[in-house]
Formats: sequence, structure tokens, C-alpha cells
Amino acid sequence: MEFRVQDEDIRTFADAPFDRLRAGRTRRGKGLTTAPRNKTITPMTTRTHRAALASALLLASSFTFAADPKFKKITLSNDFFSEGATVGDFNKDGKPDYVAGQVWVEGPDFTKKHEFARPQKTDPHGYSKNFFAFVYDFNADGWDDVLIVGFPGEDASWYQNPGKQTSGDKDAPWQRHKVFDMVDDESPQWGDITGDGKPEIICASEGTNPQGGRLGYVTPDWSDTTKPWKFHPITPHDKRYQRFTHGLGWGDVNGDGRADLLEASGWWEQPASLDGDPVWKKHEQNFGGGGAQMYVYDVDGDGTNDVITSIHAHGYGLAWFAGKKGSDGQVTFTRHDILPENPKQKGAGDVQFSELHAVDLYDMNGDGLKDIVTGKRWWAHGPDGDADANGPAVLYWFELKRAGNKVEWVPHQIDNDSGVGTQIVACDLNGDKLGDVVVGNKKGQFILIQEHRGTADAR
Repeated sequence: MEFRVQDEDIRTFADAPFDRLRAGRTRRGKGLTTAPRNKTITPMTTRTHRAALASALLLASSFTFAADPKFKKITLSNDFFSEGATVGDFNKDGKPDYVAGQVWVEGPDFTKKHEFARPQKTDPHGYSKNFFAFVYDFNADGWDDVLIVGFPGEDASWYQNPGKQTSGDKDAPWQRHKVFDMVDDESPQWGDITGDGKPEIICASEGTNPQGGRLGYVTPDWSDTTKPWKFHPITPHDKRYQRFTHGLGWGDVNGDGRADLLEASGWWEQPASLDGDPVWKKHEQNFGGGGAQMYVYDVDGDGTNDVITSIHAHGYGLAWFAGKKGSDGQVTFTRHDILPENPKQKGAGDVQFSELHAVDLYDMNGDGLKDIVTGKRWWAHGPDGDADANGPAVLYWFELKRAGNKVEWVPHQIDNDSGVGTQIVACDLNGDKLGDVVVGNKKGQFILIQEHRGTADAR
């Protein structure tokens, strides 16, 4: 079987170790058909026709087989330590490692654990103080460090990798640097929204202000990243912006070369200059009731960026919004549901599930198109708190297919007993050009490695 490699701008660990995850995200900005099921097939009796039929059946079975990739599940823990997970290379062996909660686990076999902070196991009826993990070399010593964003509305701290400083089998301590006091919103992100080549925390803050919080970004002093970081607001105060606000993203919406900020009620256009922290221009748009991570991507390949988002973090719905630029340069959007927000309706492939509280965008099959990776957040507020709280903790990737000017999202189930927390990361863990997934949540800590189609394990 022929395997296609990813487009050169879809970086893998083998090509560029953790560029996308360590340094923060950069600017983001044909399907098979079968005969209708009610068709009658006339029996073929000649040898030629029988051979043709056999070939057709074999080809059809190959299509079915290829459309159902399998994943190897590695369970690191069934305890609740965090709502997020990511990857980095913490021992500089050239292999990606897993990090979640207060531990990192050595790849590629993911059996040896190391503590960078004291583990804090939490009752899944309650809430973790650890919601997001991001990786970056903050002190420029050549070793990946870990940035942890805690419970919404609380602090962000980075943990300094001690490098080779070990004492026998005991890990050297990682020094904690508390750098920011209040990261609001339930989907803060780590990426270069300013375009200066350095990542920032993209979030809301100041949510305890009586007038409400503001959206913006948080920057370190890169000459000394242990000093307190600075919040740069881009919006006026608004009571909608607080610790539990849902839905946030960034990317170049209007194609002017500058990254904009997305939220549930619209997008904020980045001005030509950021000097003096100006208020960005708001463009009203209903992107749903507040989902999770939001993405800017040209879904239909028409040259204008679109928006991808879940609709309700604690309800139902997943959609993409097709962007169209008018002669006046203004961008308008048309909504296309992938999973309806009506729980009684099924979406693509007759799939439906609730609480898509974490979303990633990654080319899972190496065809050059980015796919949606998401799942259900199980017990977000306990067993009785949300829509179908006890439903299967599924993970899915939705494969993007283009045919002419038409778009199709084909769902593929990755797992049905892990789900997402508030963060899901898709990446290539083993350099095989296929997308893998890491999560941490109330079900535990999991790695899902995609098997090559046609291997014994994949069957």
C-alpha cells in the first residue's frame, strides 16, 4: 500500500522536534464515493466479469480498511492529576516525552516516569489545580522546561529543567517560577500572536475587576523570564471575560499578515502597531455559545481563512465557519455544522457526543490537510453536572476531505474510554508521518499512537 507523507509545512518530530509545541503555534490561518445502497447488482457469470467483481470487492474492502485507522493505547495512569497534557524532549535524547500533571514520561516506550513537582492526585468529583501544560526553553539553556497554567483564574508557573543534574536514580528538583497571577478563560493558548517570533500566553485576565476582565496576551521579559510577566489587554473591560469564559483562539482571519484573536462573539483585528497596547477592532460574529480552542484555517481551499470551533463546551456542537471576503475587504461567515448542537440529531457519520472541551487541528493521515481532533470531557462538573456527563469518554478525529468546492468531514474513532480534559495535543510521536494523541483528564493519562494501515496490529 502506498503511504503519503505530510506536506512540508506539517512538521513532524523527525523533521523539526517540537517546533509547533515547544515554541508555540505559528500563525494559523477528494472523497471516495460508493454506489447507493438501494442499487441492484446484476449477477455476472463470465470469468472476466467474476474477476472484475472480485477486484472491485477487494478495492472496496481496501477503501473501508483504509478509512478505519487503529490506535495503540498506552495507559500511564487511571488517576486524575490534570486536565491537560503535551509533549517535549526533556532529556535531550531526540525522542518525544509525555508531560501531564506533575510528571514527565520518557519516550519512546513511555514506561519511565519522572516527577518535576510533587504529584497531586485529585478526586474526579472535584477539580485539578493543573489545567494546561506547555513546553518551551525559557532560560535558553538548551533544555525544555514546562509551563503549567492552573485552575482558571489562578496563576501560571514554569518549572526549570535541571538538565543532567541527577543524584543516582533520584531526579534533581525542578525549580518553580511563578510568573503570572491570573490566567482567565478555560482555553488559554501558547503561541506567537504578536508576530515577534516569541510565544505568549493568549488569555483573558483581570476577571475579578468589578467592570469585568479583558482579553489579551501575557509576555515574559525575555532577558529574565523568572521575573513577573506582563499582561497586554486588547479589549475594553467586559463582564463576559472572567475565569470561566469559554472559547478562545487566534490566527490571521482577514489575510493581512497579522494574527487576530477569536472569541465566541466575534474576532478582534490586530492593528498595524502594538505600541502602547491599543484596543483592537471588534468584528461581531456568532461563533456559538463558547466552546474550546478555536482555529483559523482555510478549510475549503478557496484562499480565504475559515474558523473551526466547538459550539458549547458543556453541551453539543462542532462547526466550521466559511469565510468570504467582500469587495470592501470585510469578512463574513457561513456556518456549517459537523456535529449539531441539537443532541437528538446526529452529525457526520451518525456521530454525536457532548462536551467537546478541547480541540486540536493536525494532519492525522499525512495528506496535507489538517484534521480536527477532539473528544468528550467526562465528568467536567461531576456525574450530574452536564449534558450526558456519564456518556462514553470518546476521542475522535474528523478527516478533512475536499472534492471540488465541497467539504466533507469523515469521523474516525480513536478510543472510547479516555476522552479529553481542557487540552488535547495531536503530534507525531514516532516520526512515522501519522498523527498521534496525548491527553490527561479525569479518566487518567493516555497516549494514543496511530498504527500503520495494513500492519498486523492495525488489523
